[in-house]
Amino acid sequence: MSFRFTAIAATALSLATLATGGLAHAADLPVKAAKKTTDLPFFLVIDDRVSFSYMPKGTDPGMWSVNPNGTINGTTPKQVYSFTHFDLWAYGTNFFTISMFKSGHNDPASPCVAPGVTITGGAADCAGATEIYGLFRSTFGWNELFNTKAFTAGPLHNISFEVGMDGNTENNFLAPAKRDVVAGLQFAFDLPYKGYVNVAPLMYWEFSNHNAFTQCGLFVAGPAGVVCNSDGNVSYNPTWAVEINYYMDLGFLPPNMQYWSISGRAGWYGPKGDSNGLPALSGVGRFSTASKTELNSEPIRLTFDASKAAWGDKYSHFVDLWVAYRYWQNKFGLDHNAMPGVCTVAATGQSTKTCTESTVYGGVTLKF
Repeated sequence: MSFRFTAIAATALSLATLATGGLAHAADLPVKAAKKTTDLPFFLVIDDRVSFSYMPKGTDPGMWSVNPNGTINGTTPKQVYSFTHFDLWAYGTNFFTISMFKSGHNDPASPCVAPGVTITGGAADCAGATEIYGLFRSTFGWNELFNTKAFTAGPLHNISFEVGMDGNTENNFLAPAKRDVVAGLQFAFDLPYKGYVNVAPLMYWEFSNHNAFTQCGLFVAGPAGVVCNSDGNVSYNPTWAVEINYYMDLGFLPPNMQYWSISGRAGWYGPKGDSNGLPALSGVGRFSTASKTELNSEPIRLTFDASKAAWGDKYSHFVDLWVAYRYWQNKFGLDHNAMPGVCTVAATGQSTKTCTESTVYGGVTLKF
């Protein structure tokens, strides 16, 4: 088994709390595997992991409260439970993750429309919202598809076709439910100390997104298709995306300290149309705000291989402890400087601090 894919599997959890990030890697058959195809199992690598992490300052656009001193609190703690699967076969890789995000009371579940407030204006202490988010990425390596090494040169490890899907659902009052697909290429490069960096230019299409905020009858009566949607479902325009992820052991450390590695990811997603999915007409009481380029990133994660430190190389990455920094600008494509009533207070223009997520968080990952 090549170290490259061992490392990929060991660090796949950097995307388990991604929301719209992505992981996909080019195929790389081990050299010894070439002697007899019949000797190979269908999956050359299968790696499954579970993870728990705690995010002290998560956000959910539009969910905020006012502190006693008049300042806005737009953050909420989130517990994150994740399962990830990675496999390698003869022509590429597959990566799947599904995560559950359990928010604190500042991001309430239905029937609250805001912390402590129901749709009727009554007081209620609603439980924190629960979001389920799933992500899938597959690659098909050109070296493997065309039986060549022509796409390996210098630091370039391989070029691959990449496809994938994302989807989520959340039990808050607006009941968001996003579905999107991605397709494009991935360029895989080698880094020092057995590391890698993958760069994937993609087409991104959010073909379905339910949000009660856009639904007729909630804030405005109609006409449907102009100032509101009859069922709250929106199909956005296809746009561009770039997804990057990397991993590297800290191999420059002394041998008795080589239990540490760094990894990270970033995803840029272009403007996808009006944030409401509507043309909006002036004078009918409905505003229109263009979506903005979205950056969803975890630029750095520091991982300690606790099982290797305790039991040796044989158990490397069976138990990982990690700390990371998460930064998400223009969350879900919403303009953090605009979008009245969501990213800003409609009456004053003051930021709700809910459309930018910036938090340090940590967790534990177990391989099974």
